[in-house]
Amino acid sequence: MDLSTTTAFVTGANRGLGRHFAEQLLARGATVYAGARNPAPVDLSGAIPVAIDVTDPASVAAAAAATSGVTLLINNAGSGTGASVLTGSIDDIRLEMETHYFGALDVTRAFAPQLAANGGGAVLNVLSVLSWFTAPHVSAYSAAKSAAWSLTNALRIELAGQRTVVSALHVGYMDTDMARDVTGPKSDPAVIAKIALDGVEAGSTEILADELSRNVQAGLAGGVSALYPQVA
Repeated sequence: MDLSTTTAFVTGANRGLGRHFAEQLLARGATVYAGARNPAPVDLSGAIPVAIDVTDPASVAAAAAATSGVTLLINNAGSGTGASVLTGSIDDIRLEMETHYFGALDVTRAFAPQLAANGGGAVLNVLSVLSWFTAPHVSAYSAAKSAAWSLTNALRIELAGQRTVVSALHVGYMDTDMARDVTGPKSDPAVIAKIALDGVEAGSTEILADELSRNVQAGLAGGVSALYPQVA
């Protein structure tokens, strides 16, 4: 995919990884719709701000109606409540699922006709190493990302007929607002954005952006005893 001729729609483009996606796409020559719940802070020169709340179907439909020519959709908008599936607020748990699963699904369904009309294009879903691994303090987030991973695989199959390539980005913690309380190693989101966009340009369907993601993916073959030895 030639990103220099792409028209991209990026959700959650007002900050963090989404902002880096928008900035780097612009630098590569793309036309960029920068989606955000509040588009006012989007100050990237050349970007076209668009209001979108991925948890609100009416907002998603309005964003799709306000754009045209989209050939690359990046489902990047996220939430991070820190909720446990056992003890966390059910509202927080629902927010994770509404954002990462239903939000990505609704946005993809809304933009799929545009992608088809423009040759098929591509979808990039921002997932996580936590699609494959969980822990109590991130279990609601992990469950939603795991659902989004399954969704991504389903979309690959269902959108293949219109020649839309669906890619998944798996990455550990990044140095963004969402991970501000994390004290462990964090990747530079600018570096991750470049890796992801290079992968999209190359037509890669699965993009493992760091060593942690590669190691955890490899560990899936070991089953529960390999991933969770404390309960095996």
